[in-house]
Amino acid sequence: MKALLEFIPPEDWDLAQAIDAARLPAHIAIIMDGNGRWARRRRLPRVAGHQAGVGPVRSTVEMCSHLGLRVLTLYAFSLENWKRPRTEVDTLWRLLGYYLRQELPDLQKNDIRLQAIGRLEALPPLVRRELESAVAATANNRGLLVNLAINYSGRAEIVDAVNSILEIARLDGSIGSLKLDEELISSNLYTAVFPDPDLLIRTSGEMRISNFLLWQIAYAELYVTETLWPDFTRRDLLLAILEYQKRDRRYGGLSTGPEGPRHVHDVPKTDDEALIEMLRPS
Repeated sequence: MKALLEFIPPEDWDLAQAIDAARLPAHIAIIMDGNGRWARRRRLPRVAGHQAGVGPVRSTVEMCSHLGLRVLTLYAFSLENWKRPRTEVDTLWRLLGYYLRQELPDLQKNDIRLQAIGRLEALPPLVRRELESAVAATANNRGLLVNLAINYSGRAEIVDAVNSILEIARLDGSIGSLKLDEELISSNLYTAVFPDPDLLIRTSGEMRISNFLLWQIAYAELYVTETLWPDFTRRDLLLAILEYQKRDRRYGGLSTGPEGPRHVHDVPKTDDEALIEMLRPS
């Protein structure tokens, strides 16, 4: 905690000290939304919003690293984003290249490993080379894993996983006896090597998932903030983590609060239930 307090400004110390270090999420995923609206409110072109969004990526990565999180997944570019104007898409690729070049020394210094998920084979050749170079350069780092979702779609990921399973079964002759289950599908997802997200953050106030990590967020805690991504600060991240730590994560089970699990027979009967008991034959 001392290292964290040295990293953040004094006005955020109160939030940092309220964090329970034993209950941090292992994996945070973020839908970085609101760049366009941020620019529009300032009467700037949309690309200005994307440029302003680079800073919060840097501060969020640094903060997650200092907190000791295992994985941070950032939704950088979706399959659907190809529908945007060509100039905007080209700007996004240039910004990605700029980020990779500028941040690589800090990633190395902080022992941060970079990885990417999505249909990466469809990326422009130069972008793909820069991405592969950064991934290779940080491959031996053992700190925070920063996972960039690029040319990504949650549905496409599940389709790719199933097709991979089918292809392997065809090659080894087991297609006739193949049975799909959750474990098999999970082990063939892009994210098979790291834990599912504990906390999904979405900026800009939109109440939707946007085809992001559809399989993996089955039991993630959702946190939506009205803050637009270019305005997202370390304090916003701390607020999201504090809210996460207030949640009672049951995974479909019973509450494990201070009074312990509540069972069906512990719940007081309603008047109707008591009447049914009275009328039930002995």
